[in-house]
Amino acid sequence: MTVKSVLVKTDLVKSESVKSVSDSVESDKPKIPDMSTMSDKVLFYSLSRKFVDEKDDVPEEAKEIIYYGLAIGHHLGIVDCLKVVVSCSRQQYQDWLEYLPKGSEARQKMEGFFTFGEITIFPEHINMLANAFQAVISEQTPEFKTLSDSFITALGALHREPDVYIMVRGR
Repeated sequence: MTVKSVLVKTDLVKSESVKSVSDSVESDKPKIPDMSTMSDKVLFYSLSRKFVDEKDDVPEEAKEIIYYGLAIGHHLGIVDCLKVVVSCSRQQYQDWLEYLPKGSEARQKMEGFFTFGEITIFPEHINMLANAFQAVISEQTPEFKTLSDSFITALGALHREPDVYIMVRGR
């Protein structure tokens, strides 16, 4: 074997190793949803009720753990039932967010939908979002005023029942 053929083989092994390492690094990255393949609908879901899934025969000791977890705020073994409270097209959603100031906390929160494919709105987001949409409602067209009013109403329900949350997802 010549020195040249050894170098070529070494380079091939190195390039294969680099490729396999880069392939594994690529697969470790979180996948950002491809919004172009998602449906045109944006749905705002609100938690309507929770229940413990008891279709399987759960031992009594395990039930105690589930109920204790519920009491301290963990939701192990709990099924969330969501209902649609607001809906619009993806284009309407994008146009609606244009009313919010660029770079504002509210706009960044809502634009998370385009990055992650969904966002969750918890009680700590209520004031920031309600104030932001209320501040721009007078500038909005009737279509977007209706959307803002519906969203603010959903935020009000979240305020009255802090164990509830709102999930914004595409469908």
